[in-house]
Amino acid sequence: MTSIKLTALPDGPYRLEGPATIFDREGQPIPDRGSPVHLCRCGRSADKPFCDGSHARTGWKDDT
Repeated sequence: MTSIKLTALPDGPYRLEGPATIFDREGQPIPDRGSPVHLCRCGRSADKPFCDGSHARTGWKDDT
């Protein structure tokens, strides 16, 4: 069995490694971007669900 690894990066996105299908809000699969991908945690990305670096430009910090 192949596994995935999801890591919350400090003050940044989630890093998703391994084979995974990501779905949009309508339930449609998003074309594969390879591995790893970085998923937005700050809510400010213009490329949701993927990270575009907005967290760094706006000074977003995680809650921990």
